[in-house]
Amino acid sequence: MRLQKATRYGLYSVLELAQDPGRQLSATDIAEIYGISANHLAKVLRDLGRAGLVDSVRGAGGGYRFSGNAKRTTLMDIINLFEDIGSDASSAADPGDDTDIGQSLLLVLGEIDDIARATFGSITIDTLLKTTRWRQEREEEAPAITEEVA
Repeated sequence: MRLQKATRYGLYSVLELAQDPGRQLSATDIAEIYGISANHLAKVLRDLGRAGLVDSVRGAGGGYRFSGNAKRTTLMDIINLFEDIGSDASSAADPGDDTDIGQSLLLVLGEIDDIARATFGSITIDTLLKTTRWRQEREEEAPAITEEVA
């Protein structure tokens, strides 16, 4: 599955800022961390601000900070701000869709969309950040274990 750029930028921003809700970062700071366009990111941050997930501070030393609830906000909440997973199911029919095999394939694709929505809806910002910290700790431990074995 591939998410649109704005969706990924929104997820990056919220997750980066939610790691330390007291920390304030500019759009340029976030863009540099992820190697993305600061101009495009600024538009995404505006949408996140309207949704109440980030607060912006204007002026010198300004930036953005996380203002949502990391334990209640799911990845799907953020994704829904920028796109609708599976929305192309209601679009114009493609050639072959009206055949028995085409209908069966559409059914499977619809189920995949349902699973993706359910998965994104079950993972909170807090849960993903805990997973990230756990992975970082494991990576830090791995060289120490390798050195002990050698």
